[in-house]
Amino acid sequence: MTEGAKAEAPRWPALAVLVFGACVIGLSPILVRLTQTGPAAAGFWRLVFALPLLAIMTRRASGPLGRPSRIALVAGVVFALDLGFWHYGIRYTSVTNATVLSNLTPVVVTLFAWAFLKQRPRPLFLLAVAVAVAGAWIMAMEKGGGPGLDPPLGNALSVTTALWYALYFLAIGEGRRTEAASRLMFWSSAVGAPLLLIASRLLGEPLFPASGAGWAACVGLGLMHVAGQGSIAWAMGRLPTPTASVVVLVQPVVAAWLGWMLFAEAIGPYQAAGAAVALAGVVLAQWASRPRPGPATSLSA
Repeated sequence: MTEGAKAEAPRWPALAVLVFGACVIGLSPILVRLTQTGPAAAGFWRLVFALPLLAIMTRRASGPLGRPSRIALVAGVVFALDLGFWHYGIRYTSVTNATVLSNLTPVVVTLFAWAFLKQRPRPLFLLAVAVAVAGAWIMAMEKGGGPGLDPPLGNALSVTTALWYALYFLAIGEGRRTEAASRLMFWSSAVGAPLLLIASRLLGEPLFPASGAGWAACVGLGLMHVAGQGSIAWAMGRLPTPTASVVVLVQPVVAAWLGWMLFAEAIGPYQAAGAAVALAGVVLAQWASRPRPGPATSLSA
């Protein structure tokens, strides 16, 4: 497929899959709270239970698993850091704050893509990023019913997560140029799982859930990883990385709603307004990043 054909390909199917993946990932902080393990251990079980499904998907889609590429190794390392920091953020602050602050990724992704990948954003797209991030900050300003064990520490860990998540986004976006989504997901998960296990042991966390409900949450994390993160990786092969990073800001909205439903983390007027602003920024980003009609498109039209 030529670059022109890619530009003219319909974006909406990929956007729909991306939004679906972001909504599924919105379940993650809820399941982490229910695993009855340590934060890093929850990330370990998430990847372990995802690996068999990812292996089956990879073999069906592109044959033998082969060896991991360099970009898959990088993606695995930064994703392990992402999960570790984020899960500890969920432990120490509210579900809403942890998810909102960790999803400030678009700022990092946009600046990195601009500086190093020569993907110059349009002014309207920069405005959309600012609007979406402002909405996320408004949501985080008003604490819900469960402030957490140590909100300042949890918020700091969650903000740091945004850096690791941005690097993961950029690695997956680069890897999708040459590799299938399932293969990238498999090897990044295979690399990240032992790193999280080592972190869990060093931090003295409880590794095994104490009940069947905890095990069910761990299995749920694995299924969510395949469906949610897999959908995001697939869509990123068809969308610009900065655009994809903004769309996944629907994730904090889902997490805030679930936190209110399950943990009584009340959604106040600021959080409701912030959710509306963040979603408005997502819509504006899609409008700003739509392909411009080139000479070939105009002639064919």
